[in-house]
Amino acid sequence: MVVQVELSDDETDRVFHALAAATRRDILRRTIVAEQSVSALAAEYDMSFAAVQKHVAVLEAAQLIVKRAEGRERLVRADPVMIARARALLARYEELWRARIDRLDALLAEPSGRTHDDPSTTEREQGD
Repeated sequence: MVVQVELSDDETDRVFHALAAATRRDILRRTIVAEQSVSALAAEYDMSFAAVQKHVAVLEAAQLIVKRAEGRERLVRADPVMIARARALLARYEELWRARIDRLDALLAEPSGRTHDDPSTTEREQGD
């Protein structure tokens, strides 16, 4: 099975939107641990069943969870493939920021704020 790692812009938008709400992050956390019914999820929140269903729908649209029917119940579980893809996206952002910080650290470590390409640095200073 080939897993697509790169998220499209639309998928990225849906994932970040889904993770923007604490309730949705909690639902995702709970469904990573174990598959749960929407009713069981709703019982844990001080909101209506319909409101929880809407949160589940946002997570489902972002493909962070998978919902299936079992009899009259709707069971929800986290989708580890999409979570891995979202994690990979965040790791790439982290790499970009770490590279920027490393470049800034290197720049700040230069003596007197001069760089090797600084035309005001004389040959004698470079040779010392």
